[in-house]
Amino acid sequence: MDLDLALRSEQPVFLTDASSPHDMKNFEKWDRSNRMSLMIIKRGIPEAFRGAVSEEITKAKEFLAEIEKRFAKNDKAETSALFQNLISMKYKGKGNIREYIMEMSHIASKLKALKLELSDELLVHLVLISLPVQYGQFKVSYNCQKEKWTLNELISYCV
Repeated sequence: MDLDLALRSEQPVFLTDASSPHDMKNFEKWDRSNRMSLMIIKRGIPEAFRGAVSEEITKAKEFLAEIEKRFAKNDKAETSALFQNLISMKYKGKGNIREYIMEMSHIASKLKALKLELSDELLVHLVLISLPVQYGQFKVSYNCQKEKWTLNELISYCV
């Protein structure tokens, strides 16, 4: 049905008296796609969001771009929230330790995507710091060794 034609391609040149039948057909397909896409998009989003976008916008692609501007994320705020979450995590002794460490690793990978890369060594220390008192002897054992563990080694030793 080519409903997304208007989202995938630019608007064809406007029709003139000299336009060929092929140009007319392309323009009509694009115009129909644009109208249908706009109608579907407007029907699928809440009224509050629709009202925030100018009624003068007649192209589906432009309408989506305007909606996207309203939802632009703030990387600094997201980085702060993720980092705060990471450093405040505490393992409570319930649940799987592997899943807990993997959750911390997942947050670190999200931070990496936001251009805040934590070294594997730092992550190992953050995990060790977040472990409860029952892991005290384990922490001492790590600190007494000369070599440093990778995250995968830490997981296998904890498990």
